[in-house]
Amino acid sequence: MADALPPQHRRADFERWRRRSRLIRTLRIALPAVIVLIFMGLAGSVAWSTFNSAPKTAVGAGDEPIRLLTPRFVGRDTKGRAFVLTAESATRDRLDYQRVILKKPTLVLDENGPDLLRMTGVDGIFHEQDGKLELTNGVSVADARNTFETASSLFDTKSGEVIGSGPIQGAGGLGEIRAESYGVYSKGERMVFKGGVRTRLETKK
Repeated sequence: MADALPPQHRRADFERWRRRSRLIRTLRIALPAVIVLIFMGLAGSVAWSTFNSAPKTAVGAGDEPIRLLTPRFVGRDTKGRAFVLTAESATRDRLDYQRVILKKPTLVLDENGPDLLRMTGVDGIFHEQDGKLELTNGVSVADARNTFETASSLFDTKSGEVIGSGPIQGAGGLGEIRAESYGVYSKGERMVFKGGVRTRLETKK
């Protein structure tokens, strides 16, 4: 029978066995944890890539209206007269794209022709679909012969006609006039006043 190992050899073998045991126990705990971390990292990477590749939409961006500064609209009515509509700003109604809200609009019709008409207001709405312009608050209507102040006016850029339902007052070639409503037709040659009409005629000397 072989001789027993010396005590120092037995101690060395025992230490090696104990180190291996500790390493095995550590690996049994560490390896599953490393595997879990790897899977978590992969899942996070996939989620991050998916999020970054998705189209980015700013919060509320779809609700932001289109706004223009110092806009300029040009066109012609059915009689061939040119008109120019300008304003400090124009904002498209997000619920109705054809409706443009104007601040301090000014419309000039037939500027260099015999049918000059100039309209201004504090607020306005331009309906692009039917070419109608609504002016409200401090509206001024002037042509070559008359100047009127009124609460509101509606100008049809297609026909060139102007109508208003608010009180109007002003002066023309024949004198002063006040009324509750009015209309301008036939290239400004015919003006119709209705409702409590009061005039003060001036005789030419």
